[in-house]
Amino acid sequence: MAVYTHITDSDLAAFLADYDLGRLRACKGIAEGVENSNYLVDTDRARFILTLYERRVSAADLPYFLGLMRHLAAKGFPSPLPQQDRAGRMLKTLQGRPAAMVSFLPGVSVSAPTPVHCRELGAGLARMHDASADFTGTRPNSLGQASWAGLFAPHAAEADTLQPGLDRLIADDLVAVARLWPTDLPVGVIHADLFPDNAFFIEDSFSAVIDFYFACNDIIAYDLAVCLNSWCHRPDGSLSLPHARAMIEGYETHRRLSDAEVAALPVLARGAALRFFLTRLIDWGSTPPGALVKPKDPMEYAAKLAFHRAHAGDPAAYGVQR
Repeated sequence: MAVYTHITDSDLAAFLADYDLGRLRACKGIAEGVENSNYLVDTDRARFILTLYERRVSAADLPYFLGLMRHLAAKGFPSPLPQQDRAGRMLKTLQGRPAAMVSFLPGVSVSAPTPVHCRELGAGLARMHDASADFTGTRPNSLGQASWAGLFAPHAAEADTLQPGLDRLIADDLVAVARLWPTDLPVGVIHADLFPDNAFFIEDSFSAVIDFYFACNDIIAYDLAVCLNSWCHRPDGSLSLPHARAMIEGYETHRRLSDAEVAALPVLARGAALRFFLTRLIDWGSTPPGALVKPKDPMEYAAKLAFHRAHAGDPAAYGVQR
């Protein structure tokens, strides 16, 4: 979450007039994340999150995201519930941007996950996959494997300035991943961005998932690979086996991985690391001046990619126990 577009109290009061959510009491920008502008909104009835969609988010994709959240909430999965105005609309316009109000969910994100958190998160991820299995919306992964070479091409020289020779390493990763990328694994709705700041806990128990604005239909096990990258690596890029084992064990309490998914986990994890290295590389030099957000360092994912290169084809290195 972040703030790129600033709104006034009068802007917000006029926006809220179409809803039956109570009278405005307070509004505060949330300076986290890199994609959309987000505000914490308090009324005399409840607390909400107001999101103004910008940057990589296409307005055409918003009905999918909002519909998915409503579907998950209706199935009892703890996701934000998009609010409807008096005309039944979930999506409106504010300051020239598409905008929506969603329910505020209790809990806190963890900055240093433990194996207990990873096990809880793994179980929560599998529950989400189960709850979304009958969602009828579809959206291709606009940041999926087929897009990565094109994302990198205009920024290869920037990679070399971060670390000499990194451009060649990334180019080799792209070739290797494209050659090994699986085409026969189960596909379904995935979150695709379930970092620790997008999951909430109450004490050590999983309580919610937020920020579904990269959700799409893709390889289900790729979602687990994204989480292994974002929850289970040490600062030097190596993978913590206690964290990874706990996450996979938690996941398999609700959905057992097939032998083919297990075998593909190393390349899925390498691909997930490539995806986040590439988008961080792009953001590194393009975050607009004045935004209340600091771009994330792509070198964190360069270090993770080094681990994946060293353990290609070895599911046991990722905590799988069979």
